[in-house]
Amino acid sequence: MSGPVLVRSLKPLLFLLALAPFARIVLGVVYDTLGANPVEAVTHITGDWTLRFLLLTLALTPLRRLTGWTAPLRLRRMLGLFAFFYGSLHLLTWAWLDQGFAWGEILDDLAERPYITLGFAAFLAMVPLAATSTRGMMRRLGRRWKRLHRLVYLVAVLGVLHFAWLVKADLLEPGLYGLVLLLLLALRLPGPRAPGARPAPHGAYR
Repeated sequence: MSGPVLVRSLKPLLFLLALAPFARIVLGVVYDTLGANPVEAVTHITGDWTLRFLLLTLALTPLRRLTGWTAPLRLRRMLGLFAFFYGSLHLLTWAWLDQGFAWGEILDDLAERPYITLGFAAFLAMVPLAATSTRGMMRRLGRRWKRLHRLVYLVAVLGVLHFAWLVKADLLEPGLYGLVLLLLLALRLPGPRAPGARPAPHGAYR
């Protein structure tokens, strides 16, 4: 089975696996297994998986450069959209379940709490990435699409900073995310490609 055919056949499985954290939240609400503070639990689950899907998305280009295997790049759009999905749930959890859509308090938090400001900025930067993720938008924007989608680097950096500023004292987990992000960014620096490696498909950001 060729690489593209294998990846295409695995897409439904990946889709279901990517929904597993959401299923955990739903089941946790139904069976009351999210602990004493379910809103905090949902906030952490959605935030963690937003970062994880962002890093998985960024890992595909270094994987291609190191191995020459281009087929996994076909999964990038799905992974990126799941990052946006969990990022949207993360924001909605805060605005709705935590703040009750009290817009005055929401604006105060945005102005007074830097970690919320960083997280909201990361989400805003994700919106044009999700909105232009289709092949039709790639064709319409041409080279501008590639430049626009470099925003993913800013999103990932802001996401890690948002997490680190939130926890303040226990920096182990956000530190691990930060180290993985630094490694993925370092692997994008110019260097030798694996034997047989081909350039990324048109429209794929680095």
